[in-house]
Amino acid sequence: MRYCTLSAEDAVARIKSGDRVFLHTAAATPQRLIDAMVQRADELKNVEIVSLHTEGEAAYAKREYRESFRLNALFVGKNVRQSVQQGDGDSIPVFLSDVPSLFYDRVLPLDVALVHVSPPDRHGYCSLGVSVDATLAAVQSARLVIAQVNPNMPRTHGEGVLHASKIHAMVEVNDPLPETSRHLLGDVEIRIGQHIASIVEDGATLQMGIGAIPDATLAALSGHRDLGIHSEMFSDGVIDLVEKGVINGSKKRSYREIIVASFLVGTRRLYDFVDDNPLVEMLPSDFVNDTREIRRNPRVTAINSALEIDMSGQVCADSIGQKYYSGVGGQMDFIRGAALSKGGKPIIALPSTTKHGQSRIVPMLKPGAGVVTTRAHVQYVVTEYGIVNLFGKNLRQRAEALASIAHPDFREEISRQAHELYGSYGRRFS
Repeated sequence: MRYCTLSAEDAVARIKSGDRVFLHTAAATPQRLIDAMVQRADELKNVEIVSLHTEGEAAYAKREYRESFRLNALFVGKNVRQSVQQGDGDSIPVFLSDVPSLFYDRVLPLDVALVHVSPPDRHGYCSLGVSVDATLAAVQSARLVIAQVNPNMPRTHGEGVLHASKIHAMVEVNDPLPETSRHLLGDVEIRIGQHIASIVEDGATLQMGIGAIPDATLAALSGHRDLGIHSEMFSDGVIDLVEKGVINGSKKRSYREIIVASFLVGTRRLYDFVDDNPLVEMLPSDFVNDTREIRRNPRVTAINSALEIDMSGQVCADSIGQKYYSGVGGQMDFIRGAALSKGGKPIIALPSTTKHGQSRIVPMLKPGAGVVTTRAHVQYVVTEYGIVNLFGKNLRQRAEALASIAHPDFREEISRQAHELYGSYGRRFS
């Protein structure tokens, strides 16, 4: 079955000034279409770009194009961080589970969706491949869908299918997907991963992101049994545990024996692994991140990160002071979902210090810092110095517990300030 295709330049010629344009997410970022759109900067004005995390260059976010394009980010990645922090772009604090409703309910009505799909199969269906998340809602809501069609995009199972008749302009490309290599693990990450693995029970359902700590945790789980995956995303480290039989999903109650995810970032090995693999179901984020669905699985162990945490347990994960750094994402969806799961463990994992040697466990969050996970939601906190569970602890007990896993250079100061605020503990840290 053959479909009419256009050049990238002709396809994006349909974008008009004042349009709101959604970009496909992460490793599915449609870079050829973006480049062609940016080449039209001189003739376009006030085009709003809506995106979650994207890979590759984000030229539309450069200051020189601010009259043509305005970023409205649902998650702030490295490639657009400077634009948002300088005020050239905007960011929307929103749970990942809620993003599809922004499009379906026309809170953010979309004019155009730029997506990246597999070639149509013999029935005319393309796959959204490695990123379904909120993209499915975008293509079902946008007035105009423009797709770059790439044989290197895996055909994934799940709900990320799109018939070619729903695509208004198709552009053929043959480009490799962006790859993110596995992180080099330092001593700090290895120790954190080992601590987390020590409280993961056999038969648990895991949620984790991408980064050194998730990689270190997966590496420490090779002796476990019957683990499952229900996660907004995963990366290459999961494959090793599948091949060893550690991850088999046999104890899951939702999508038993199936790996559930919303988007993927990794290497070609990962993309080949998910291609036409019925073991993996790619599903939209309003399902994957729905606490009602998360809690159905037993012993959900959700592993999330933080930029800093104060001694009462407030978790900042999206900003450094007033500077927006990333986004709310799916942290609260899974922290709460894990807490509601029978035997679940919501975990915040972080190195005890920043790369500049400052403590991440602090008496008080930086002025203007955002609270992503509230102190009422936080339970397990893990650093390289150990694990504490804040659930059921009062403010004084929380400060004492968190001081015990802070870097030794900062324990006395945290304890002192907590003593001034909350009163005596009966013991101090040295």
